[in-house]
Amino acid sequence: MERIILLKLGEIALKGLNRRSFEEKLMSNIRRRISAFGNFNLRSAQSTVYIRCTAGEEDAIDRAFEACKDIFGIVSLSLAAECEKNYDSIRETALAFLGDSLSFAQSFKVDAKRSDKRFPMNSPEIMRTLGGDILSKYPHLEVDVHNPEMTVTVEVRDFAAYVHGEKVPGAGGMPVGSAGRGTLLLSGGIDSPVAAWMMGKRGLEMIAVHFESPPYTSQRAREKVLTLAGKLTRYTGRMRVFVVPFTEAQLAIRDNCPEDLFTLIMRRMMMECACRLSEKYDSHAIITGESLGQVASQTLGAIGVTEALATLPVLRPLIGMDKEEIVQISRKIDTYETSILPYEDCCTVFTPKHPRLRPRMADLEEAEARLNKDALIEACLAGVTEYEPLYD
Repeated sequence: MERIILLKLGEIALKGLNRRSFEEKLMSNIRRRISAFGNFNLRSAQSTVYIRCTAGEEDAIDRAFEACKDIFGIVSLSLAAECEKNYDSIRETALAFLGDSLSFAQSFKVDAKRSDKRFPMNSPEIMRTLGGDILSKYPHLEVDVHNPEMTVTVEVRDFAAYVHGEKVPGAGGMPVGSAGRGTLLLSGGIDSPVAAWMMGKRGLEMIAVHFESPPYTSQRAREKVLTLAGKLTRYTGRMRVFVVPFTEAQLAIRDNCPEDLFTLIMRRMMMECACRLSEKYDSHAIITGESLGQVASQTLGAIGVTEALATLPVLRPLIGMDKEEIVQISRKIDTYETSILPYEDCCTVFTPKHPRLRPRMADLEEAEARLNKDALIEACLAGVTEYEPLYD
C-alpha cells in the first residue's frame, strides 16, 4: 500500500488571478525542504498538494511529512493511502491503512468529502456505509460524531480516492518569498529570531545582519547567532547572514559623544548600515525585534529617532507583545535555549548607566556631527563577512 502526503493550502486558496504564482512558490519551497530525504513527485490540484515518494530510504515519506509541518503556506497535512474510486477499494484501504489505530481507539467517526460528483455514493452514504463496516470489524468501537478519539476521512477526488486519519495542523501563513525580501537585524537575544519567524509566516524571505565588536564580543557570540540563523532556516528557508564589524564605530561613539546617547547613536548607525546592505542585496524592508517600552532604546521617542534614518520601511512584528508572549514563541520554534546562552552582544558594550529616555533629534544630530559617520559606515561595510547557515 503506497502512502502519500496531502497538504492543504491556507490563505493561498483565497487569492485571485495571481494564485498560481503563490502555489508555485510554495511548491518550490516544499521541494527544497524535502529533497534531502529522497526523490518526490509533487502535484497541486483542488487546493491540495500531493506528495509521492519515487525513490529514497524506507522512512523518506515520514521524514518529508515531519519537514512539511514547518513550511509556511500549509494549513494542515495528512499521511494518506491512495486507492481506486470504488467503494470496495475504499473500504479495504481504510481497514488496512487505519486498522492499527482503530484497534486501540475507543470511539470514532467517518468524515467524507466527494469533490468528484460522478461517484455514485454521496458523502453521507459513504460515511454511513463505511462506519457500519468499521463497526462490524471493530465492535469495541463507539460512534461519537462530536468528540471522537479518531476520525476516518475519505476524500473522493478527480484523480483517485484517499483515506487518512487525523489531520495535523500546518504552519499556516503564506509561502516564504511570496511577499518579497526583508533584512532582519539579528542580535543574539530572544526577540529577533521570533520577529524573523513571524515575518517568514507572512511570506517574507530574509537576509540577516548581525553586528559584532571584537574583542569585546567573542567568536562564541558569533557562533551563537549563526546557530540561531540555522534554526530559523527550518521555517524561513535559506538565509544569508552578514556579520558587520562594529568595534571602530562604537569606540568613536564612546570617545566623542555624550554617554546618555551612546545606545541611540549606535542604533542609528546600525540602521544606516542595514539600509545600505539592503539596497545592495535587493531587500525592501528592515525587520527588528523591538517591543514598545521593553528597554530604554525601545521607548516611542527612541524608536522615532532611530527610524528617522531608515530609507526603507521598518517592520516590528513584536511591537505590541509582552516578554512572556515572545518567550512562548521562542520555545515553540526552538530558539529560546540558544538565545539565552550567556555570550556577549555588541548592544551591551559601553551601555550608558542612564540612557536618554526622551531624546531630542537636535541633540543627536549635534553629537553625530563630531563623528566622521560616513567613513565609519564605509569601514563597517568593507569588513562584512557573509555566512549561509543551514538547519541541521
